[in-house]
Amino acid sequence: MWLIRMAWKNLWRNKNRTIVTMASIFFAVILSILANSLQQGIFDNLVRNVVSFYTGYIQVHKQGYWDERILDNSFMASAETEQIICADNTIGTVTPRLEAFALISSLDITKGCMVTGIDTEKEDDITRLSRKLIKGDYLNKDDYAVMLSEGLAQRLKVSINDTIVLIGQGYHGATAAGKYPVRGLLRFGSPQLNYQTLIMPLEAAQDLYSAYGMVSSYILLPNTIDDLDSIAAKVQSGLGKEFEVMTWEEIMPDIKQHISSDTNSMKIISGILYLLICFGIFGTLLMMMIERRFEMGMLVAIGMKKSKLALLLLFESVLTVSTGCLLGMLAAIPVVYYFNKNPLRFGGDTAEAFARFGFEPVFPTSTDPDNFIYQGVTVLALGLLLSLYPIYKAIVNNPLTAMRR
Repeated sequence: MWLIRMAWKNLWRNKNRTIVTMASIFFAVILSILANSLQQGIFDNLVRNVVSFYTGYIQVHKQGYWDERILDNSFMASAETEQIICADNTIGTVTPRLEAFALISSLDITKGCMVTGIDTEKEDDITRLSRKLIKGDYLNKDDYAVMLSEGLAQRLKVSINDTIVLIGQGYHGATAAGKYPVRGLLRFGSPQLNYQTLIMPLEAAQDLYSAYGMVSSYILLPNTIDDLDSIAAKVQSGLGKEFEVMTWEEIMPDIKQHISSDTNSMKIISGILYLLICFGIFGTLLMMMIERRFEMGMLVAIGMKKSKLALLLLFESVLTVSTGCLLGMLAAIPVVYYFNKNPLRFGGDTAEAFARFGFEPVFPTSTDPDNFIYQGVTVLALGLLLSLYPIYKAIVNNPLTAMRR
Protein backbone atom coordinates (compact mmCIF):
# COMPACT_ATOMS: atom_id res chain seq x y z
CA MET A 1 0.00 0.00 0.00
CA TRP A 2 2.85 2.37 0.80
CA LEU A 3 4.20 1.82 -2.71
CA ILE A 4 0.88 3.01 -4.19
CA ARG A 5 0.92 6.16 -2.02
CA MET A 6 4.55 6.77 -2.96
CA ALA A 7 3.75 6.25 -6.65
CA TRP A 8 0.92 8.83 -6.47
CA LYS A 9 3.22 11.36 -4.76
CA ASN A 10 5.94 10.75 -7.35
CA LEU A 11 3.52 11.62 -10.14
CA TRP A 12 2.95 15.11 -8.79
CA ARG A 13 6.52 15.92 -7.89
CA ASN A 14 6.84 16.92 -11.51
CA LYS A 15 3.38 18.13 -12.47
CA ASN A 16 4.29 19.20 -16.01
CA ARG A 17 5.67 15.77 -16.90
CA THR A 18 2.65 13.98 -15.46
CA ILE A 19 0.17 16.31 -17.15
CA VAL A 20 1.90 15.87 -20.54
CA THR A 21 1.80 12.08 -20.17
CA MET A 22 -1.85 12.04 -19.10
CA ALA A 23 -2.74 14.51 -21.85
CA SER A 24 -1.30 12.23 -24.55
CA ILE A 25 -3.45 9.37 -23.26
CA PHE A 26 -6.45 11.68 -22.72
CA PHE A 27 -6.54 12.89 -26.33
CA ALA A 28 -5.75 9.40 -27.65
CA VAL A 29 -8.86 8.02 -25.94
CA ILE A 30 -11.06 10.88 -27.20
CA LEU A 31 -9.77 10.48 -30.76
CA SER A 32 -10.23 6.71 -30.85
CA ILE A 33 -13.73 6.88 -29.32
CA LEU A 34 -14.82 9.65 -31.70
CA ALA A 35 -13.47 7.83 -34.80
CA ASN A 36 -15.12 4.53 -33.97
CA SER A 37 -18.40 6.01 -32.75
CA LEU A 38 -18.61 7.99 -36.00
CA GLN A 39 -18.11 4.82 -38.04
CA GLN A 40 -20.68 2.89 -36.04
CA GLY A 41 -23.11 5.80 -36.14
CA ILE A 42 -22.89 6.04 -39.95
CA PHE A 43 -23.66 2.34 -40.34
CA ASP A 44 -26.49 2.44 -37.79
CA ASN A 45 -27.99 5.43 -39.60
CA LEU A 46 -27.73 3.65 -42.94
CA VAL A 47 -29.46 0.54 -41.59
CA ARG A 48 -32.09 2.60 -39.79
CA ASN A 49 -32.93 4.71 -42.86
CA VAL A 50 -33.02 1.95 -45.44
CA VAL A 51 -33.69 -1.26 -43.54
CA SER A 52 -36.13 -0.06 -40.90
CA PHE A 53 -38.52 1.26 -43.54
CA TYR A 54 -38.20 -0.55 -46.81
CA THR A 55 -37.21 -4.10 -45.86
CA GLY A 56 -37.76 -4.29 -42.13
CA TYR A 57 -35.35 -6.42 -40.13
CA ILE A 58 -37.05 -9.68 -41.12
CA GLN A 59 -39.57 -10.43 -43.89
CA VAL A 60 -41.90 -13.34 -44.50
CA HIS A 61 -42.98 -14.09 -48.09
CA LYS A 62 -44.57 -16.87 -50.04
CA GLN A 63 -41.87 -19.28 -51.20
CA GLY A 64 -40.26 -17.94 -54.39
CA TYR A 65 -41.54 -14.39 -54.04
CA TRP A 66 -38.12 -12.80 -53.65
CA ASP A 67 -36.89 -14.36 -56.91
CA GLU A 68 -39.96 -13.07 -58.78
CA ARG A 69 -41.54 -10.13 -56.96
CA ILE A 70 -44.94 -9.98 -58.64
CA LEU A 71 -48.44 -9.77 -57.22
CA ASP A 72 -49.23 -13.30 -58.38
CA ASN A 73 -46.74 -14.53 -55.75
CA SER A 74 -48.59 -12.85 -52.89
CA PHE A 75 -50.52 -14.90 -50.32
CA MET A 76 -53.67 -14.71 -48.23
CA ALA A 77 -53.20 -12.85 -44.93
CA SER A 78 -54.47 -14.69 -41.86
CA ALA A 79 -54.47 -14.30 -38.09
CA GLU A 80 -53.25 -17.90 -37.82
CA THR A 81 -50.06 -17.09 -39.76
CA GLU A 82 -49.40 -14.07 -37.55
CA GLN A 83 -49.87 -16.21 -34.43
CA ILE A 84 -47.31 -18.74 -35.68
CA ILE A 85 -44.83 -15.93 -36.38
CA CYS A 86 -45.22 -14.55 -32.84
CA ALA A 87 -45.35 -17.96 -31.15
CA ASP A 88 -41.97 -17.87 -29.35
CA ASN A 89 -42.22 -14.23 -28.19
CA THR A 90 -39.06 -13.18 -30.07
CA ILE A 91 -41.14 -11.02 -32.44
CA GLY A 92 -42.59 -7.83 -31.02
CA THR A 93 -44.73 -6.57 -33.93
CA VAL A 94 -45.90 -7.97 -37.27
CA THR A 95 -47.36 -5.82 -40.02
CA PRO A 96 -48.62 -6.84 -43.49
CA ARG A 97 -47.70 -5.10 -46.73
CA LEU A 98 -48.83 -5.30 -50.30
CA GLU A 99 -46.06 -4.02 -52.57
CA ALA A 100 -46.26 -3.44 -56.30
CA PHE A 101 -45.25 -0.98 -59.00
CA ALA A 102 -47.38 1.40 -61.02
CA LEU A 103 -47.29 4.47 -63.22
CA ILE A 104 -48.28 7.62 -61.37
CA SER A 105 -49.58 10.65 -63.29
CA SER A 106 -50.46 14.25 -62.59
CA LEU A 107 -51.62 16.33 -65.56
CA ASP A 108 -49.03 15.64 -68.28
CA ILE A 109 -46.29 14.23 -66.00
CA THR A 110 -45.94 10.46 -65.56
CA LYS A 111 -43.41 8.57 -63.44
CA GLY A 112 -42.88 5.03 -62.22
CA CYS A 113 -43.30 4.49 -58.48
CA MET A 114 -43.30 1.83 -55.80
CA VAL A 115 -46.78 1.42 -54.30
CA THR A 116 -46.84 0.11 -50.74
CA GLY A 117 -50.10 -0.80 -49.05
CA ILE A 118 -49.75 -0.77 -45.27
CA ASP A 119 -51.63 -1.32 -42.05
CA THR A 120 -51.25 2.29 -40.95
CA GLU A 121 -51.22 1.62 -37.20
CA LYS A 122 -48.89 -1.40 -37.14
CA GLU A 123 -46.58 0.13 -39.75
CA ASP A 124 -46.14 3.17 -37.56
CA ASP A 125 -45.24 0.93 -34.60
CA ILE A 126 -42.39 -0.60 -36.60
CA THR A 127 -41.07 2.17 -38.83
CA ARG A 128 -42.31 5.33 -37.08
CA LEU A 129 -43.68 6.37 -40.47
CA SER A 130 -45.71 9.24 -39.02
CA ARG A 131 -42.45 10.90 -37.90
CA LYS A 132 -41.37 11.11 -41.55
CA LEU A 133 -44.43 13.21 -42.35
CA ILE A 134 -43.37 16.77 -43.29
CA LYS A 135 -46.65 18.10 -44.60
CA GLY A 136 -50.31 17.12 -44.43
CA ASP A 137 -51.89 14.34 -42.36
CA TYR A 138 -51.05 10.72 -41.63
CA LEU A 139 -53.38 8.16 -43.18
CA ASN A 140 -56.11 6.33 -41.31
CA LYS A 141 -56.91 2.69 -41.92
CA ASP A 142 -60.09 3.39 -43.89
CA ASP A 143 -58.80 6.34 -45.95
CA TYR A 144 -58.99 6.25 -49.73
CA ALA A 145 -55.97 8.50 -50.19
CA VAL A 146 -52.18 8.34 -50.53
CA MET A 147 -48.99 9.78 -49.08
CA LEU A 148 -46.12 10.60 -51.43
CA SER A 149 -42.42 10.83 -50.77
CA GLU A 150 -41.12 14.38 -51.00
CA GLY A 151 -38.94 13.78 -54.06
CA LEU A 152 -41.72 12.02 -55.98
CA ALA A 153 -44.13 14.89 -55.24
CA GLN A 154 -41.58 17.40 -56.53
CA ARG A 155 -41.13 15.46 -59.75
CA LEU A 156 -44.88 15.31 -60.27
CA LYS A 157 -45.30 18.94 -59.20
CA VAL A 158 -48.09 18.05 -56.78
CA SER A 159 -48.80 18.95 -53.16
CA ILE A 160 -51.41 18.35 -50.47
CA ASN A 161 -55.02 17.84 -51.72
CA ASP A 162 -53.90 17.44 -55.35
CA THR A 163 -55.10 14.32 -57.17
CA ILE A 164 -52.89 11.67 -58.77
CA VAL A 165 -53.76 8.76 -61.07
CA LEU A 166 -52.31 5.26 -60.72
CA ILE A 167 -52.21 2.79 -63.61
CA GLY A 168 -50.72 -0.69 -63.45
CA GLN A 169 -51.30 -4.44 -63.61
CA GLY A 170 -53.25 -6.07 -60.81
CA TYR A 171 -53.53 -9.58 -59.37
CA HIS A 172 -53.74 -12.33 -62.01
CA GLY A 173 -53.54 -9.81 -64.87
CA ALA A 174 -56.40 -7.55 -63.76
CA THR A 175 -56.23 -3.89 -64.69
CA ALA A 176 -55.25 -1.60 -61.83
CA ALA A 177 -56.35 2.02 -62.11
CA GLY A 178 -57.52 4.64 -59.65
CA LYS A 179 -57.59 8.31 -58.67
CA TYR A 180 -56.45 9.33 -55.19
CA PRO A 181 -56.04 12.61 -53.31
CA VAL A 182 -52.64 13.34 -51.79
CA ARG A 183 -53.10 13.40 -48.02
CA GLY A 184 -49.48 13.87 -46.89
CA LEU A 185 -45.83 14.21 -47.91
CA LEU A 186 -43.05 12.07 -46.42
CA ARG A 187 -39.29 12.53 -46.24
CA PHE A 188 -37.12 9.41 -46.12
CA GLY A 189 -33.48 9.21 -45.16
CA SER A 190 -32.69 7.13 -48.26
CA PRO A 191 -32.66 9.29 -51.41
CA GLN A 192 -33.74 6.26 -53.44
CA LEU A 193 -36.89 5.84 -51.37
CA ASN A 194 -37.45 9.57 -51.34
CA TYR A 195 -37.94 9.73 -55.13
CA GLN A 196 -40.18 6.74 -55.80
CA THR A 197 -42.37 5.84 -52.81
CA LEU A 198 -46.16 6.02 -52.58
CA ILE A 199 -47.94 4.87 -49.42
CA MET A 200 -51.60 3.94 -49.19
CA PRO A 201 -53.79 1.99 -46.73
CA LEU A 202 -53.66 -1.78 -47.21
CA GLU A 203 -57.35 -2.17 -48.07
CA ALA A 204 -57.12 0.60 -50.68
CA ALA A 205 -54.07 -1.11 -52.25
CA GLN A 206 -55.86 -4.48 -52.27
CA ASP A 207 -58.83 -2.85 -53.98
CA LEU A 208 -56.60 -1.11 -56.54
CA TYR A 209 -54.84 -4.33 -57.53
CA SER A 210 -57.90 -6.61 -57.14
CA ALA A 211 -55.89 -8.58 -54.56
CA TYR A 212 -58.56 -8.78 -51.87
CA GLY A 213 -57.22 -10.18 -48.61
CA MET A 214 -53.76 -10.71 -50.14
CA VAL A 215 -50.39 -9.46 -48.91
CA SER A 216 -46.95 -9.73 -50.47
CA SER A 217 -45.05 -9.84 -47.17
CA TYR A 218 -45.12 -9.64 -43.42
CA ILE A 219 -42.61 -7.21 -41.90
CA LEU A 220 -41.29 -8.34 -38.53
CA LEU A 221 -39.85 -6.25 -35.70
CA PRO A 222 -37.89 -8.53 -33.32
CA ASN A 223 -37.61 -7.70 -29.64
CA THR A 224 -33.83 -7.73 -30.14
CA ILE A 225 -31.79 -7.32 -33.33
CA ASP A 226 -28.61 -8.91 -31.95
CA ASP A 227 -29.17 -12.35 -33.51
CA LEU A 228 -31.51 -12.02 -36.47
CA ASP A 229 -30.40 -15.27 -38.13
CA SER A 230 -31.50 -17.48 -35.23
CA ILE A 231 -34.81 -15.57 -34.91
CA ALA A 232 -35.46 -16.00 -38.64
CA ALA A 233 -34.64 -19.72 -38.37
CA LYS A 234 -37.21 -20.15 -35.54
CA VAL A 235 -39.90 -18.37 -37.54
CA GLN A 236 -39.05 -20.45 -40.62
CA SER A 237 -39.36 -23.73 -38.71
CA GLY A 238 -42.78 -22.66 -37.43
CA LEU A 239 -44.16 -21.61 -40.83
CA GLY A 240 -42.76 -24.49 -42.86
CA LYS A 241 -41.63 -24.68 -46.49
CA GLU A 242 -44.62 -22.79 -47.86
CA PHE A 243 -43.01 -19.52 -46.76
CA GLU A 244 -39.55 -18.00 -46.96
CA VAL A 245 -38.13 -16.00 -44.07
CA MET A 246 -35.33 -13.55 -44.88
CA THR A 247 -33.28 -11.12 -42.81
CA TRP A 248 -32.38 -7.69 -44.16
CA GLU A 249 -28.83 -8.91 -44.77
CA GLU A 250 -30.18 -11.51 -47.22
CA ILE A 251 -32.62 -9.07 -48.80
CA MET A 252 -30.06 -6.29 -49.25
CA PRO A 253 -26.64 -7.97 -49.61
CA ASP A 254 -25.20 -4.85 -51.23
CA ILE A 255 -25.75 -2.85 -48.02
CA LYS A 256 -24.28 -5.69 -45.96
CA GLN A 257 -21.26 -5.88 -48.29
CA HIS A 258 -20.80 -2.11 -48.12
CA ILE A 259 -20.79 -2.18 -44.32
CA SER A 260 -18.43 -5.16 -44.27
CA SER A 261 -15.94 -3.58 -46.69
CA ASP A 262 -16.03 -0.25 -44.86
CA THR A 263 -15.53 -2.05 -41.55
CA ASN A 264 -12.42 -3.75 -42.93
CA SER A 265 -11.14 -0.43 -44.22
CA MET A 266 -11.81 1.13 -40.83
CA LYS A 267 -9.72 -1.58 -39.18
CA ILE A 268 -6.71 -0.39 -41.20
CA ILE A 269 -7.41 3.22 -40.24
CA SER A 270 -7.83 2.18 -36.60
CA GLY A 271 -4.51 0.34 -36.79
CA ILE A 272 -2.78 3.49 -38.04
CA LEU A 273 -4.55 5.51 -35.32
CA TYR A 274 -3.41 3.11 -32.61
CA LEU A 275 0.13 3.26 -34.03
CA LEU A 276 0.11 7.04 -33.71
CA ILE A 277 -1.28 6.69 -30.20
CA CYS A 278 1.55 4.32 -29.31
CA PHE A 279 4.16 6.76 -30.58
CA GLY A 280 2.58 9.58 -28.58
CA ILE A 281 2.44 7.61 -25.34
CA PHE A 282 5.88 6.07 -25.81
CA GLY A 283 7.41 9.49 -26.48
CA THR A 284 6.15 10.85 -23.17
CA LEU A 285 7.25 7.71 -21.31
CA LEU A 286 10.70 7.93 -22.89
CA MET A 287 10.96 11.58 -21.83
CA MET A 288 9.99 10.58 -18.30
CA MET A 289 12.60 7.81 -18.28
CA ILE A 290 15.42 10.14 -19.33
CA GLU A 291 14.43 12.79 -16.78
CA ARG A 292 14.29 10.28 -13.92
CA ARG A 293 17.39 8.34 -14.77
CA PHE A 294 19.43 9.91 -11.95
CA GLU A 295 16.57 9.45 -9.47
CA MET A 296 16.26 5.73 -10.16
CA GLY A 297 20.01 5.23 -9.99
CA MET A 298 20.09 6.99 -6.59
CA LEU A 299 17.25 4.83 -5.21
CA VAL A 300 19.08 1.64 -6.13
CA ALA A 301 22.37 3.01 -4.80
CA ILE A 302 20.93 3.70 -1.32
CA GLY A 303 19.54 0.17 -1.06
CA MET A 304 16.16 -0.02 -2.75
CA LYS A 305 15.66 -3.38 -4.43
CA LYS A 306 15.19 -3.30 -8.18
CA SER A 307 12.07 -5.47 -7.83
CA LYS A 308 10.42 -2.84 -5.64
CA LEU A 309 11.59 -0.07 -7.95
CA ALA A 310 10.03 -1.92 -10.89
CA LEU A 311 6.81 -2.34 -8.89
CA LEU A 312 6.82 1.36 -7.99
CA LEU A 313 7.17 2.32 -11.66
CA LEU A 314 4.41 -0.13 -12.56
CA PHE A 315 2.05 1.52 -10.07
CA GLU A 316 2.98 4.95 -11.47
CA SER A 317 2.23 3.75 -15.00
CA VAL A 318 -1.08 2.20 -13.99
CA LEU A 319 -2.15 5.38 -12.19
CA THR A 320 -1.05 7.64 -15.06
CA VAL A 321 -2.57 5.59 -17.88
CA SER A 322 -5.81 4.71 -16.08
CA THR A 323 -6.37 8.34 -15.02
CA GLY A 324 -5.77 9.57 -18.57
CA CYS A 325 -8.13 6.90 -19.97
CA LEU A 326 -10.87 7.63 -17.44
CA LEU A 327 -10.70 11.38 -18.06
CA GLY A 328 -10.66 10.79 -21.83
CA MET A 329 -13.76 8.56 -21.65
CA LEU A 330 -15.62 11.12 -19.54
CA ALA A 331 -14.62 14.00 -21.84
CA ALA A 332 -15.66 12.00 -24.94
CA ILE A 333 -19.24 11.55 -23.69
CA PRO A 334 -20.45 15.15 -24.33
CA VAL A 335 -18.53 15.32 -27.63
CA VAL A 336 -20.08 12.12 -28.97
CA TYR A 337 -23.52 13.08 -27.63
CA TYR A 338 -23.31 16.48 -29.34
CA PHE A 339 -22.48 14.98 -32.74
CA ASN A 340 -25.21 12.38 -32.23
CA LYS A 341 -27.81 15.12 -31.82
CA ASN A 342 -26.14 17.46 -34.33
CA PRO A 343 -24.65 15.12 -36.96
CA LEU A 344 -22.26 16.21 -39.66
CA ARG A 345 -24.17 17.11 -42.82
CA PHE A 346 -22.71 17.48 -46.28
CA GLY A 347 -24.17 19.56 -49.07
CA GLY A 348 -23.46 20.48 -52.66
CA ASP A 349 -21.61 18.02 -54.88
CA THR A 350 -20.75 15.78 -51.95
CA ALA A 351 -24.42 15.35 -51.04
CA GLU A 352 -25.28 14.60 -54.68
CA ALA A 353 -22.54 11.96 -54.83
CA PHE A 354 -23.94 10.22 -51.74
CA ALA A 355 -27.48 10.45 -53.16
CA ARG A 356 -26.40 8.69 -56.37
CA PHE A 357 -25.33 5.72 -54.25
CA GLY A 358 -28.58 5.84 -52.27
CA PHE A 359 -27.10 7.15 -49.02
CA GLU A 360 -28.16 10.08 -46.90
CA PRO A 361 -25.23 12.58 -46.53
CA VAL A 362 -25.60 12.66 -42.74
CA PHE A 363 -22.90 11.39 -40.38
CA PRO A 364 -24.08 10.98 -36.76
CA THR A 365 -22.06 9.38 -33.97
CA SER A 366 -23.14 6.32 -32.02
CA THR A 367 -23.70 6.58 -28.26
CA ASP A 368 -23.30 2.84 -27.69
CA PRO A 369 -21.59 2.46 -24.24
CA ASP A 370 -19.64 -0.56 -25.48
CA ASN A 371 -17.69 1.70 -27.83
CA PHE A 372 -16.51 3.90 -24.95
CA ILE A 373 -15.51 0.91 -22.85
CA TYR A 374 -13.76 -0.93 -25.69
CA GLN A 375 -11.72 2.07 -26.83
CA GLY A 376 -10.83 3.04 -23.26
CA VAL A 377 -9.69 -0.49 -22.42
CA THR A 378 -7.72 -0.74 -25.69
CA VAL A 379 -5.78 2.48 -25.04
CA LEU A 380 -5.30 1.42 -21.41
CA ALA A 381 -3.80 -1.89 -22.54
CA LEU A 382 -1.52 -0.13 -25.04
CA GLY A 383 -0.38 2.33 -22.38
CA LEU A 384 0.38 -0.39 -19.85
CA LEU A 385 2.21 -2.44 -22.48
CA LEU A 386 4.39 0.52 -23.41
CA SER A 387 5.04 1.17 -19.72
CA LEU A 388 7.01 -2.04 -19.56
CA TYR A 389 9.90 -0.25 -21.26
CA PRO A 390 10.68 2.11 -18.32
CA ILE A 391 10.34 -0.86 -15.94
CA TYR A 392 12.79 -2.86 -18.03
CA LYS A 393 15.26 0.03 -18.11
CA ALA A 394 14.99 0.40 -14.33
CA ILE A 395 15.84 -3.27 -13.84
CA VAL A 396 18.89 -3.29 -16.14
CA ASN A 397 20.02 0.21 -15.15
CA ASN A 398 23.49 0.55 -13.61
CA PRO A 399 23.35 2.98 -10.65
CA LEU A 400 26.83 4.35 -11.28
CA THR A 401 26.13 5.04 -14.91
CA ALA A 402 22.70 6.47 -14.16
CA MET A 403 24.06 8.99 -11.60
CA ARG A 404 26.88 10.17 -13.82
CA ARG A 405 26.12 13.71 -14.95
